[in-house]
Amino acid sequence: MSEMEKNDIHDDSDTRGSRQGKRMLIIEVNWLGDVLFTTPFIHSVRHANADSYIACLIHPRCREMLEGNPDIDEIIEYDEERKHKSPIGKLKLILKLRDKKFDTAFILHRSFTKAAIAYLAGARKRIGYATKNRKALLTCLAEEGEYPTHKVEYFLNLARAYGIAPASRSYRFFVSDADREHAKKYFAENGIGPDTKIVALCPGGNWDPKRWSAENFARFADTISARTGAAIVITGGIKDKALGLKIKDMMKTPALVSCGDTNLKQLGAIFESSGLVVANDTGSMHIAVSVGAPVIALFGPTDPAITGPYGEGSYRVIARQESCDVPCYDLLCKDNRCMAAISVDDVLRAADEMFGKRS
Repeated sequence: MSEMEKNDIHDDSDTRGSRQGKRMLIIEVNWLGDVLFTTPFIHSVRHANADSYIACLIHPRCREMLEGNPDIDEIIEYDEERKHKSPIGKLKLILKLRDKKFDTAFILHRSFTKAAIAYLAGARKRIGYATKNRKALLTCLAEEGEYPTHKVEYFLNLARAYGIAPASRSYRFFVSDADREHAKKYFAENGIGPDTKIVALCPGGNWDPKRWSAENFARFADTISARTGAAIVITGGIKDKALGLKIKDMMKTPALVSCGDTNLKQLGAIFESSGLVVANDTGSMHIAVSVGAPVIALFGPTDPAITGPYGEGSYRVIARQESCDVPCYDLLCKDNRCMAAISVDDVLRAADEMFGKRS
């Protein structure tokens, strides 16, 4: 049996038994950090609907962000780049959703297609923002505020529009004991003992202007390791491997490059074991916040008031954006002065205050 067939079987199973209340579908967003921003919303919906059956429709790359979440009964994949890209693929997905008889759908994504899927899937109540000319497809409209708000609140507004008060504003990401054992074994195999202090770096970012320079990460890592004796672990996905190795090569002290060696849950376990995480504005940064690691978040072209760490946790934001309009989406920016204005000394001062702290 193929992995795709196994995933389909898992998706169709009701993993937490039969619930007698409403059948609710939450149509998710497509990026790792954004999915974490939705977890306070999901928790609020569950808190107000303890007997309801709640399923989430999500892109396969984001599935891990919700796995193990006790607020969710089922995760259904919407593979819009491959399996469900064609009209026939979308029709098969819609028929699958119709069979599940959802009566309520929250459309967290702003696209017209996602709202159309909720409509065609037969959900009688459809809650969302009236974006992308989709007002006619919705039965309950959430009002967008006049000023930008944090994305956690943006999603919680959908709960408010449906009469649900927020039950939490903190991220919910769940790491298993198996993930923790994997991290412990991984450290041991790479010469990091159980009593060693760990500083984790997240130097990646889904576009270059969001990244603090490799040189700065290397200088920071050398200094903090010399001051504290901490082991340096450079984290990220496989796409960040070259960057991680570049930083390691610039360093005077040893470093473990874990980029591509872990899944998201195992990465969360690494962060749980860390005395400090230094990260750009990435999904990894929000995972670190969600597991309670002390986090220094570095912001340049993006606005921490919209996508910064939120809710409970031990975190510090460093942003030097005085000369630029934020948010800025100039992906070809060569100057990158907002990130360049964050000095190594800025981060070291924050690290001296935060290292080893827990929320």
